[in-house]
Amino acid sequence: MNRVRMTSRRAPRSSLHHLLRPHVHPLDQIMMLRAIELAQQASGIGEVPVGAVVYRGRQILGEGFNLRESTNDPTAHAEMLAICQAAARLGSWRLKGCQLAVTLEPCPMCAGAIVNSRIDRVVYGARDHKMGCVDSLHDLLRDSRFNHQCEVIDGVMADHCARLLKVFFRQRRREKRHG
Repeated sequence: MNRVRMTSRRAPRSSLHHLLRPHVHPLDQIMMLRAIELAQQASGIGEVPVGAVVYRGRQILGEGFNLRESTNDPTAHAEMLAICQAAARLGSWRLKGCQLAVTLEPCPMCAGAIVNSRIDRVVYGARDHKMGCVDSLHDLLRDSRFNHQCEVIDGVMADHCARLLKVFFRQRRREKRHG
C-alpha cells in the first residue's frame, strides 16, 4: 500500500521536475567529464565504472572511483571516497558550498553520506533503477524530513555514463560465459 502511494505521488513531481529542470552549468559538464575519466579508470581495474568529483567553484576537493572489489570494502563507492577526501582536505565534515558530480545515481548509503555531509548540489549522469535513491526508488536528497536537502541535476551526459556501464557488464557476462 505504501509503495503504491509513493509511486503515484512521485509520478507528477517527476514529470514536473523535468519540465522545470535547472540549467546545467558548463562547469557541471566539465566535472562530469572528470567523473567519466575516473569511471573509466575503475573499469580498467575491473571495478564497476562509477566516478565522482566533489568540487567548490572550479576547485576539485575530492574525487574517487569504485574500489569495492579491489578493497573488499562495501563502502568503497566513488561518492564515499570523494566525500571523505574532500572532508579531509577541508578539515571539516561539513561540505557546505560544495557540489558532487557522479556518473551514476547515488545508492542509499551514498545519498545518506551526501545529506550528512551537507553537500549543496548533486549532478548525476545515468539513473540506477535497482539502487538509485535520488530519483529511481526514493528521493532521499530532497526529503524535507531530513535537516538538509540538496539541489539535484539529473541526466547530465546520461547516455555516455550509461554506455560505460552497459559495455562493462556486457564484457563481464561474456567473460563468465567463456570461462
